[in-house]
Amino acid sequence: MISFVKAHACGNDFLILEEEAAKRQHSALARKLCSRNTSIGADGIEFLERRPNGEFFLRLFNADGSEAELSGNGTRCVAAWLASSEGLDEVTLGTHGGPRHCRVVEDADPIYLIESEMGIPRVMERKIVVAGVGEVSGAMVNVGNPHFVLFVETEDFSAHGLSWQALGAQISTSPLFPHGTNVEFVKVLSNDEIAFRIFERGCGPTTSSGTGTCASSSAAMALRGVNRKLKAVAEGGAQRTVWPANDQVMHLTGPAEIICRGEAVGL
Repeated sequence: MISFVKAHACGNDFLILEEEAAKRQHSALARKLCSRNTSIGADGIEFLERRPNGEFFLRLFNADGSEAELSGNGTRCVAAWLASSEGLDEVTLGTHGGPRHCRVVEDADPIYLIESEMGIPRVMERKIVVAGVGEVSGAMVNVGNPHFVLFVETEDFSAHGLSWQALGAQISTSPLFPHGTNVEFVKVLSNDEIAFRIFERGCGPTTSSGTGTCASSSAAMALRGVNRKLKAVAEGGAQRTVWPANDQVMHLTGPAEIICRGEAVGL
């Protein structure tokens, strides 16, 4: 049996497992445990490694078994769990996308409001050619992991005659991105607010994404001139981003909720 914790951030849900329980079977465990019909169900697993020097390191595996650099929401879920289980109001979590410092802003256990340092976004306008669609304008954004951001005006976030889910699937797995990419469809509502949808590499449409929030926000700030303090609304709810001028570190604030603890059997 393997002990797990389940948590979510705006509906983007994760399992948290201790690294020592993985026994080098990260991909297989992710595929099995994240299945929503035959197992616990989640968008991915955060494997938490406790290092001898007292530091923490996370490895994120998506529901399809692929490994990603990091998840903003997953990192926040782990920070919430460490606050709940060990009383840590601040913690730095290492990831393959760089360290992420998290601070508890509000504690209403099992729900936490957490501010995370998300690194310095890199935004570059780019046109790509998608098979069967043609030229698509957007922005390549890196916030520790890769994103392609499209700006839309439609109510349903569709673009180029396709639903955002269909176009997102094509872009995410395009040969233009050998390692895949996350895709966001962004609608600017005002200088203070955007709405967006996410097709996440490795698990498909999700209700929210921490790095997707940062990618969408930074693209809107850099290319659409919106304010550097922004409300970003996804299907699962709102998060807030702050990106000071002069390309400083972006901060992301949003909720995380501990759902349950349990043991997975039959592994």
